[in-house]
Amino acid sequence: MNKSYFVRFPIKDQILFIKRLGTLISAGVPILRALEILRDQMATMSFGMGGIFKTLIADTKNGQYLHVSLARYPNIFGEFTVNIIRVGETSGTLSSNLAYLADELKKKQALRRKVMSSMIYPIFIVFATLGVTGLLTFFVFPKILPIFKSLNFELPLSTRILIGVSTFFLNSWVWIIIIAVSLVMAFILLMRFVPTFRRLIHRVILTIPIFGSLAQSYQMSLMCRTLGLLLKSGVMIMEAASISARTTLNLVYRRELKIMEKKIIQGGRLSEHMYTNKSLFPPIVAHMLSVGEESGNLSDTLLFLGDMYEKEVEELTTNLTNLIEPVLMVFMGVLVGFVAISIITPIYEVTQHIQP
Repeated sequence: MNKSYFVRFPIKDQILFIKRLGTLISAGVPILRALEILRDQMATMSFGMGGIFKTLIADTKNGQYLHVSLARYPNIFGEFTVNIIRVGETSGTLSSNLAYLADELKKKQALRRKVMSSMIYPIFIVFATLGVTGLLTFFVFPKILPIFKSLNFELPLSTRILIGVSTFFLNSWVWIIIIAVSLVMAFILLMRFVPTFRRLIHRVILTIPIFGSLAQSYQMSLMCRTLGLLLKSGVMIMEAASISARTTLNLVYRRELKIMEKKIIQGGRLSEHMYTNKSLFPPIVAHMLSVGEESGNLSDTLLFLGDMYEKEVEELTTNLTNLIEPVLMVFMGVLVGFVAISIITPIYEVTQHIQP
């Protein structure tokens, strides 16, 4: 197994490493000395980082390029990082490329955090609701269920429904857990090992209202910024499309980028394929890229679009949170209210019957 599987190098530490390395190199410090300085500062920050610095320093002493050493850890330093550094080393612009790379990784991390943080509160509400409902249904309700069954009057419909649901889950909870775990494991395995299934899920996500718009804007932001920075760093458009395709996690967009790469090899333009696939690439992207291609300013156009879609992601996550919160609160109120009414109503009727 590749040794990088056993190494932890968090993205925040990678950003710090790349930024400090660029600063040292721009100050005139030789790359070998810069790596030794960073090793003394950072080697103990995460498990395995000492081994990474040992490899980088040894390879540099042997005359190896930095990007070749980083490529030994594909699970830590992705193709995007390796290629930006490769271009910087071969073109003599390593310090500026490292500065670009650090800023880009920082922006991507911030964007990912914004998307993830917008999901935390709704998930918490769902689990809290299910937890309260489960507590009432499976722990409180069974204790008073014998009393309800011994009553001589007909129970309310909501109570009868709750009795049926509670009885079913209490009698079948083992099978329910087994089936649920099996389904989750099957989904995880299919997503991991069956690209066709993963591509289908990615496409379905893109068609879901609001979530699909968020996913599309997120992918457009990452794709445009990746292509823009690669081009600005001196990577040829064909190679930039190939690298972007390999580093894109969404298989729908990965497939489209591979098609673009083939069209570019055949003499086509990046924008041409986008015009024919408006469901994945908004018309404004194709139009602006076409102008950028004609004016020779494609890299700046891509970076502008990346920033534009990053702001759109921020707006969509805010709108999504504002929309989901009241819906979840209504869902929570209806579910907990149904359980509470199903328990309280029979108790109230019992008290009515025993009054003189």
